[in-house]
Amino acid sequence: MEHGQTQIGFIGGGNMAQAIAAGLLRAGHEPAALAVAEPLAATRARWHGLHAAIRTGSDNAAVAADAAVLVLAIKPQVMPAVLAGLAGLARPRGQLVISVAAGVTLATLARSLGAGTPAVRVMPNQPALVGEGMSVLVASAVVDAAGREQACYVAESTGRALWLDDESLMDAVTAVSGSGPAYFYLLMELMERTAIDLGLPPDVARTLVRQTATGAARAAAMPDADVAALRASVTSPGGTTAAALAVLEREGIGETLRRALTAARDRGAELGRSAG
Repeated sequence: MEHGQTQIGFIGGGNMAQAIAAGLLRAGHEPAALAVAEPLAATRARWHGLHAAIRTGSDNAAVAADAAVLVLAIKPQVMPAVLAGLAGLARPRGQLVISVAAGVTLATLARSLGAGTPAVRVMPNQPALVGEGMSVLVASAVVDAAGREQACYVAESTGRALWLDDESLMDAVTAVSGSGPAYFYLLMELMERTAIDLGLPPDVARTLVRQTATGAARAAAMPDADVAALRASVTSPGGTTAAALAVLEREGIGETLRRALTAARDRGAELGRSAG
């Protein structure tokens, strides 16, 4: 069967699930092969906005009963209740379960769904909403090559994807790329605010900051780009950039960022322990 005809079910129909579904539709996935279980009627209505043929409802069991790939797109805090509901269900043989919940381990999935259940953890991020996401995947030992291919198909529908072999690194992934967009948004927000304080009109400040961020990201994404070298190329000795960077370094931006990412990693591990 072509991937585009694979029955893919989503439990949880929030923004990330919608982003994945939209990416699958752009890739040519058959709309009638998608289904979602979502308790909120308003959210289900947004799925109909993606395509009227997508099956929607509020019953997790109905979606899980015929999905070849089951995507658990829910918060870590509600994962225990959802897993408990799925534990006793008859699900398709070999059903691939994909979890996008931060911190929820493969061992937690196996305890509820059975050690023989092929399971993949995926950590996506918010730019998936515009097709520029970064997803990191790790698979349980029983996931075969076909299962990995299916999981990659789902993850790559929203951008780039890469595999890790060491699940213990997933909390660090959450801190860097899962939460990472917020760090860049905060920097942009602060730069816009400061630009206005320096006298620039708000619309000019917005354009300058956002286009500068876009351009810098594209330069950094070039093959063999070295961000330290790119930074150095902008920083003339004794110039304006050097003056700004000296302030950031004096204020301890490196250590502050290290503490921030460490806190995010530790919170991911804490959420995983709660879900388990």
